[in-house]
Amino acid sequence: MSKVCILNVVGLTPALLQHAPRISELGTARAWTSPLPAVTCTSQATMLTGLAPRDHGIVGNGWYHRDTQEVRFWQQAASLIQAPKFYDDFETAKMFWWFNQSSGAKYSATPKPHYGCDGSKVFDIIDQTDCELTQTLGPFPFFSFWGPSAGLPSSRWIADASAIVIREKQPQLSLVYLPHLDYDFQRMSSHDPARVAEVDACAGTVIDAAQAIGAKVIAVSEYGLVPVSKPVHINRKLRRLDLLQVRDGPFGEMLIPGQCKAFAVADHQLAHVYVNDKDLIPEVRRQLESIDGISAVLNPGDVELDHPRSGELIALADADAWFTYYYWLDDNRAPDFARTVDIHRKPGYDPCELFITSKARAMSRLAQKKLGFRYKMDVIPLDAGLVKGSHGVHPANDDDGPLIIGPGDLPDDMRDFAKYARRLIT
Repeated sequence: MSKVCILNVVGLTPALLQHAPRISELGTARAWTSPLPAVTCTSQATMLTGLAPRDHGIVGNGWYHRDTQEVRFWQQAASLIQAPKFYDDFETAKMFWWFNQSSGAKYSATPKPHYGCDGSKVFDIIDQTDCELTQTLGPFPFFSFWGPSAGLPSSRWIADASAIVIREKQPQLSLVYLPHLDYDFQRMSSHDPARVAEVDACAGTVIDAAQAIGAKVIAVSEYGLVPVSKPVHINRKLRRLDLLQVRDGPFGEMLIPGQCKAFAVADHQLAHVYVNDKDLIPEVRRQLESIDGISAVLNPGDVELDHPRSGELIALADADAWFTYYYWLDDNRAPDFARTVDIHRKPGYDPCELFITSKARAMSRLAQKKLGFRYKMDVIPLDAGLVKGSHGVHPANDDDGPLIIGPGDLPDDMRDFAKYARRLIT
């Protein structure tokens, strides 16, 4: 069998490839089609299973769990993918790809903080590579993986760690995730070639290690980011229609999904709209279609999202728009987590976590932490107008969408990737 390394370079597009010489050298490049939503979890599940979301069940980066009446985002359990993954048949190193907990990969590393009973959090990773990565490279730079300080150090660390695992363990299959382009390309409307050159250098580290063990290298991306200027507050519209239920309290207004007649789980440029009162579906559709910034309101089956986890309706944003999760009407009653980096508690994706209200405020909060005081890292702005890039729907131009680079006959659809990769290995 041959060895194969798959580099997932988030946000890389045909238009940006000219700034990535190391990646370009891997072979022919081809634009390909992602599922909807064009987001990390759904795209990765489709690549790894060869199935549409209706079949593997990953209908977004998060969804509403009807049995517990909770919205959950960014879960890591591999068991959430309701289909076999092609890497199950090979000795695999899975480095920071999603759904990495209990994945079955022989070697794996994934971010996972420790949570104390007092609400404290200590950043760390689960390292199951037997390579003692944090001892060799130092702690994983968690603050550069997500949040206002997100940037190059996390991708650099992942690349260095992956190179160590590839050289020492020489797995049949290596899956390496490099998220660097996901950060500034949401902060800024223009795509700085310097960011592409930086992630290309990270990719080069992995490419060198893979080629040293005789592995073929494939590069893929999950989506391309496009400029946006129009935040769509879909839940505020539903609230004004008296369809959304909240509970006010000492920590602000909290959404009560199970008591809502209708509410939306916002995920970049696609929103699952859950309508608990089915008789209201036609009216909810009509109201959503009237919102500026929404291009279409569809049945889930229209976009291969007809799965029990999906909403009763699917809303797609205009090319220059994206959906906020905001459901409060007064910022003074926003939930306390809204102004923090809290990816698991927010009932929707929040790109404002990439921004900061004040560095001085952040420093004062860190000082409180070091002195042992109770503190709240409330430094995230509530200004959705700060966000300049998004993804989730298919771009108008293939040059602005995802791509695959590698040898042989390349697939033009992510559903065909598992077969393609398997052929290269066997």
